[in-house]
Formats: sequence, C-alpha cells, structure tokens
Amino acid sequence: MTDLPNWQGCAPPRPRRLEGRTVALEAFDATVHAHDIWQALGGDMGANTRIRFFPDAPYRDADHFGQAYQAKQGEWHTMVMRDTHWNIVRGMASYMRMRPEQGSVEIGAVAHGDAMARSPLATEAHYLLAKHVFEDLSYRRYEWKLNDDNAPSHKAAVRLGFTFEGTFRQDMVVHGVNRDTAWYSMLDSEWPSRKEALETWLAPGNFSEDGQQIQKLEALRAS
Repeated sequence: MTDLPNWQGCAPPRPRRLEGRTVALEAFDATVHAHDIWQALGGDMGANTRIRFFPDAPYRDADHFGQAYQAKQGEWHTMVMRDTHWNIVRGMASYMRMRPEQGSVEIGAVAHGDAMARSPLATEAHYLLAKHVFEDLSYRRYEWKLNDDNAPSHKAAVRLGFTFEGTFRQDMVVHGVNRDTAWYSMLDSEWPSRKEALETWLAPGNFSEDGQQIQKLEALRAS
C-alpha cells in the first residue's frame, strides 16, 4: 500500500489546444467542428459504421452528432484532431469519467478517419493526450475502456502501452444488446517509459523516405 498523505487531487483535463509536430488537438465546438468530424469519419454514408461502438450512436446526420456531443461537454471534454500539414480535421477523442479528486481519467469515444487511422498522426495525438494528463496535471491513472467486441480498440490500447485489467461481463445493455466492457489503464509510474518509446517512434528518423516505420512501437517499448 502506498501512502499519499499530501494528496490534494488534480484539476480536470480541459485543454483548449495541444500542439504536436504532425497534429494539433482543439477543444470541440459543434459550430466549428461537427460537420468536419462527420465528414472525416465517412459522412452520411460511413460515419455511423465507424463509430458504431459510441454509446449513443447512430446519429441522423452531422447536426445531430454535433448537438449530442455539445451536450456532453462539461461531463466530457472532447478534443478534435487536426492534421497540421493540410489543416484538415481527421478524428476525435474525449476525456471522460473524470475523477480529478482521485487523479483518474478515461480517454474514450475515440474515432480516427481513414486518413488518420494507423498513422503517425494518430499515435502523436494519443501521446499528446497522455502527456497532458500525466505531466501538466499530475494524474495517477489514465484509463481506456471499450466494448469487448471492438477488436481495433483492443489493438490500439495494447500498442500504445496500456495494461489490460480485465473484462466487466454483462456491464451494459446498449441498443438492446449486451456489452461486455474491457478495461485498460496506464499509471503515472509507467508513463516515463511509455513516453520514451512514443517519442522515439515518432521521431522523423524512425521513418524511411517513403514514410514506412523502421522500428515498431511495441519493440521500442520492450527494449
């Protein structure tokens, strides 16, 4: 057991902007971002498929999506991911289940458009989100929870260095279907090694002239 006699809690994560080399994250504003996010995720023909695991999906259209996410702000804090080279919105993620008094927060409702999926932009965005939590605000615990059927989210959590903690069976009923919820976490004591691996992977020298990675993030973390 670790004693924390001087623990005072943390401020809630509500950054207005987080800047990286390839991506910038902006606080969500439906009037500015809703239609851009909707189009990045596939528009009327594809967005609902990509975000089918979001808790209140599907949405009728971009306006319905924007209204739903604007209503969540306060309880959540949604960040929009913008490609700095093209100045185009590519994806989103939300700080949620915020427990600043305990130094714990979840990152969820994560969605990357095709132009961002499995790219350095996505990795750098999650690096910036975690760095803000651990270094700017001194959080103790960073969570990633997901529908157990969401295989890409499992893979992303493991790749980024989160630790699997278990599955809450029959955790929810969503749209008349059972949801088992898988829990992952990263701790403040683990962040320095995760940060080093992420920064090494993101460095320009880790990519060939045609943009292919030289070392995998998992290998860098293992070393």
